[in-house]
Amino acid sequence: MPKRPPNRLLAEERRREILGVLGENGRITVEEVVQRFGVSAVTARGDLDALSESGALVRSHGGGIKPLAAAPEHPLKVREGMHHDEKVRIAQIAAQLIRPLQTVILCTGSTSAELASQIRRNGHDGMTVITYALNVATRLADLPSISLVMLGGFLRHPSTAFVGPHAEQMMQSLHADHCFMSTVGLDLDVGLTTLDIMEAQLNRLMMDSATQVTVLADSSKFGHRSLSLISDLRGIHRVVTDIGAPLSDVEKLRARGIEVLLA
Repeated sequence: MPKRPPNRLLAEERRREILGVLGENGRITVEEVVQRFGVSAVTARGDLDALSESGALVRSHGGGIKPLAAAPEHPLKVREGMHHDEKVRIAQIAAQLIRPLQTVILCTGSTSAELASQIRRNGHDGMTVITYALNVATRLADLPSISLVMLGGFLRHPSTAFVGPHAEQMMQSLHADHCFMSTVGLDLDVGLTTLDIMEAQLNRLMMDSATQVTVLADSSKFGHRSLSLISDLRGIHRVVTDIGAPLSDVEKLRARGIEVLLA
């Protein structure tokens, strides 16, 4: 049996070591591959591309990250009790960003529900709220001073939110001053992610329909990725999080021109 060419053998060994680094750190950059293995940037990118094609990593800008490990979706009632104090503080800061008579989009999620509660407490007479989330709508539905626009579609029971083409079509005809976006994961290389493909599509339309986009994400969301990409970070104006957020991530967000408010 003929032997494999030496360069092929070296490539396989190098790629195994790249996967070892990836397993420890969760990500690796082209520059790290160049420095660690003494190869050119072209060779480093080739290694990462080959590993991506095999499903061993996910290519990101300037490097690669570990593939997503499947995780269960907690029911909304469970999520409401997780990091509750942080979510309340985040919602209090977010509510201060809303100006009189504005139209705002509130996404689904426990932090968005807390923001709805803050809107209820603060009054905000004359404002319009667009949402597809039942847990948000029920906190505002009996307030005659607020105009509530409810998107319709298929009900996702875990998030009690309506998604699908009917909700998307309605969203395309609307505009808002502000979109408050919740997320399952906030990864600086990938962006915002969520668990449902249809929900991610609707979220993208919501972001595109708003003049400003503010992400509401407690510190547990940083560095996590979920199934479906909502958006990269280029369309985001602001992130409201808590003081437990990784300092390095906060600094990187600010370096990209994204305002970060700490609760």
